[in-house]
Amino acid sequence: MQDRLLKRPEVTAVTGLSRAAIYARMKVFTFPLPVRLGPNSVAWRESEVQEWIGGLQKATELRGNESRAAAG
Repeated sequence: MQDRLLKRPEVTAVTGLSRAAIYARMKVFTFPLPVRLGPNSVAWRESEVQEWIGGLQKATELRGNESRAAAG
């Protein structure tokens, strides 16, 4: 099955990140890099964006567990 390609407005909607935040995170390699579709067009692989979101959720869960352990 082929991976869907998401244009930037859809990536913004899915992640809640602004255009500036997406590109700032890409600059420091903390967000998936896009695929170049043409001279002025890029898109992100849906699977990579979803994996990035999953990583955030896992990090949030780990921080929650650490907080509960420290409080207990």
